[in-house]
Amino acid sequence: MTEPNDARVGLYIDFDNIVISRYQQLHGRNAFQRDGIRDFDKTSRDADPEVAAKLAAATVDFNAIIDFAASFGTLVVNRAYADWSVPVNASYQRQLMSRAVDLTQLFTTTTRGTKNGADIRLAVDVVEDLFRLPDLTHVIIIAGDSDYIALAQKSKRLGRFVVGIGVAGSTSTSLAAACDEFEDYDSLPGIDNSTATAAAAATAQRPKTSKKAVEPAEVARETAPIEARKFTTIPMFSHTDDAQFDEPEPVDDIDPQTVATELLVRALQIGHAKGDADEWLNTGSIKNQMRRMDPSFKEKPLGYRSFTDFLSSRSDLAELKEDGPQRLIRLRPEAENRR
Repeated sequence: MTEPNDARVGLYIDFDNIVISRYQQLHGRNAFQRDGIRDFDKTSRDADPEVAAKLAAATVDFNAIIDFAASFGTLVVNRAYADWSVPVNASYQRQLMSRAVDLTQLFTTTTRGTKNGADIRLAVDVVEDLFRLPDLTHVIIIAGDSDYIALAQKSKRLGRFVVGIGVAGSTSTSLAAACDEFEDYDSLPGIDNSTATAAAAATAQRPKTSKKAVEPAEVARETAPIEARKFTTIPMFSHTDDAQFDEPEPVDDIDPQTVATELLVRALQIGHAKGDADEWLNTGSIKNQMRRMDPSFKEKPLGYRSFTDFLSSRSDLAELKEDGPQRLIRLRPEAENRR
């Protein structure tokens, strides 16, 4: 039985967005369209076994997503939006229905598919639920599309805690900033990346058969193994008339370690600005400040088991000390002049 004070969560899944993003994270830009995944039926006698293997490696674990969403409170809304007549989508139906997910059907209205139908339907449903269910405390959006920025902002203005979950490399930085918390799919508890990593490595070793000339930089970007790719967030779909799903534009690589270091320094500077410049600050407060400035920040994807380990690795910038049960931190004077 749900307790009166329990948080109540609405989970909204842009199914195509997360499935396509995952496939292309492992197998390269344009791979979903190039391999014809939308109309690919792995049960067909003529199905290409190589494409079937690539599709299996890119399977999205929605159980892990739903379990993570349930950690925020009781799931009172649980919907996934897609055209469920498409074979690749239909293959997930049993898994989703076993978790009581409401499969919202999006009918194809154009020759190019549903286009941004999921975006509009999902956004309309969320806004309706915010007014229809005043006790809804959390809104969790499974997508990386920048079209959801306004929805996240509106949900926050109406007093809800907004969580986003997207695939690294296919997520809008602006969407992540608009959420109270943003998680990378690969960092969710229970996600096993060993099979995905092997698949990405196999893709990297496979010779190109395309007759079209490809730039060397394009080959390197498309075939890079998953662990070698740096975390960058870029808009996924813009829904032009030229393609059913537009691909992310290439962007300059951003070193996530550098970004995290700069975030830490800014958080410490803000903390010191509110009090004495030499004041020791609580490490928990600093982490909260960093998450408020960048909801996508997490130390584990950076290779650290705890936030303390992350701080210890930046000992040239900040010093730590123990004060009973508390861990305290302050910015070193010389670090102030580095920015």
